[in-house]
Amino acid sequence: MAILVVGEHDNAHLSDATNKTVTAAIKIGGDVDILIAGENAGDVAAEAAKIEGVRKVLHADGASLAKQMAEAMQALIVPLMGDYDALLAPATTNGKNYLPRIAAALDVMQISEIISVEAPDTFVRPIYAGNAMQTVRSTDKIKVITVRPTAFEAAKTGGGASVTSIDAPAGPFKSTFVGEELTKSDRPELTAAKIVISGGRGMGSGENFVMIERIADKLGAAVGASRAAVDAGYVPNDYQVGQTGKVVAPELYIAVGISGAIQHLAGMKDSKVIVAINKDEDAPIFQVADYGLVADLFKALPELEDAL
Repeated sequence: MAILVVGEHDNAHLSDATNKTVTAAIKIGGDVDILIAGENAGDVAAEAAKIEGVRKVLHADGASLAKQMAEAMQALIVPLMGDYDALLAPATTNGKNYLPRIAAALDVMQISEIISVEAPDTFVRPIYAGNAMQTVRSTDKIKVITVRPTAFEAAKTGGGASVTSIDAPAGPFKSTFVGEELTKSDRPELTAAKIVISGGRGMGSGENFVMIERIADKLGAAVGASRAAVDAGYVPNDYQVGQTGKVVAPELYIAVGISGAIQHLAGMKDSKVIVAINKDEDAPIFQVADYGLVADLFKALPELEDAL
């Protein structure tokens, strides 16, 4: 069995999500190759070649692949699939964009956001906002799969795979990249942070999030929020953790003033240690928390900051 993993990167550095997707591919079994598609991404290809368990790296470099647009990725990947039995990509914004298009072109059913590999053709994925786990078996000749990175350990580095250059699709394509506005922060990226501290509606206002930010800076943590806090305008929507936000699984997750609606729990329940601070002792968040503090957050947060 041969498996192709699509590498996630920014043309300069390989994302940790790629290493975790490689782990899922290794669990399926067979030869694992990585595709690095980008522009001036030679360093990324060399970085991918160091991942343990990888047979070879396919490197496609060209202007059409700079932002991994769906049409260009389809034109690149579909012809390659004659040599592979499975195609895996991280369940990130990019992966969720191009992989369904590729699955449609291959006329196969995509299996989304797997969290476990039971057999080469059998996988577990969450449904109903994580309330239930579905085991699915695919009879398609080619398996097209997105992998939830938070569910797998990152593959280690130390390998020495070969790097093979392949041609990038020339285009032209109907869609073009216009621009992007990215949030810049000195704090870790939310989905990659080892510590996340999130605030909910209980914070009362956006100004009160400064208390969380000060603690985050002391801990080297990322700042998150519940959908209620985002909808109330306290913080930008890129802070949102949950079913309709970002899925995180840090070593430590601190939930402050978050009641624990199922949509939020779906985005953070795989965290290694969960700490909850809420004045409502019946809040659902305490059902998943390893440590719970029933207290007024406006008293607890200053005390925590002083202790740190």
